[in-house]
Amino acid sequence: MKSFLPRIMAKLNLVLLPFLAKFGIWGLGALALLDSSTLPVPMDAFLAFSVWNDKGHFLLYCLSASVGSALGGLLPYGLGRAGGELFLLKRVNRERFERMRTRFERQEFLAMMIPSMLPPPTPWKAFVFAAGVFEMRVIPFMLSVFCGRMIRWLVLSLLVLKLGPGAVTVVEHHALPVVGIVGALAVAGFAWWWLRRKRAGKLLED
Repeated sequence: MKSFLPRIMAKLNLVLLPFLAKFGIWGLGALALLDSSTLPVPMDAFLAFSVWNDKGHFLLYCLSASVGSALGGLLPYGLGRAGGELFLLKRVNRERFERMRTRFERQEFLAMMIPSMLPPPTPWKAFVFAAGVFEMRVIPFMLSVFCGRMIRWLVLSLLVLKLGPGAVTVVEHHALPVVGIVGALAVAGFAWWWLRRKRAGKLLED
């Protein structure tokens, strides 16, 4: 069975991916949805190819792929929410489970946004599953995935516009430094926004 599944996935890749790629911006969104929900797709390569061949619409490609990824993530998220707690409790004791829940709930937005920014082989679906298990609200979940993916693919698109489609290789070899810098900027921006929101709330209370 294990050797049979890769053959099925390979055949699907050969037929389905080229078909969806023909639909441009909408096709890229569909590929991202497929990648996030079920079938792994080389999204960085598809995005780089699309942006290089249609440079004027690179922002739309990033938006479409990010929305598709956020929508597709609802499937593993839903599985985690439906029965993931029992699945995890079979592997960790209750005390450790509660510690994991507490850590996740303290910074749930960043806990989903940062993995969404990281390229493969980041186990992204494991974080999505955990978001469902720990009952992260749907709208913040989708927003955090969208923001993470948007940052990731905007950076890749800008590199493609500068270096060509070979930028995918650059990202693969230098993913951690690039994402680290972008992640630090994103965290700083989020912290600034949160502080401003908090101050505005205090002013309204006064």
